Amino acid sequence: MNWSEFFDMGGYALYVWTSYGLMAFILALNLVLPLKRRKEVVRKITRLLAQGEKKR
Repeated sequence: MNWSEFFDMGGYALYVWTSYGLMAFILALNLVLPLKRRKEVVRKITRLLAQGEKKR
């Protein structure tokens, strides 16, 4: 197997590698965005709990 033939994908390289890149990007977003949202929620809950403690 020749590596240039492998990366050429039988003439469909643009479609195949674009699909792989898009899939990797979406998978990365599926990891990063929930973690970012979790940090925001934890920060908001902590702030609300601190405000509740001050009112007592």
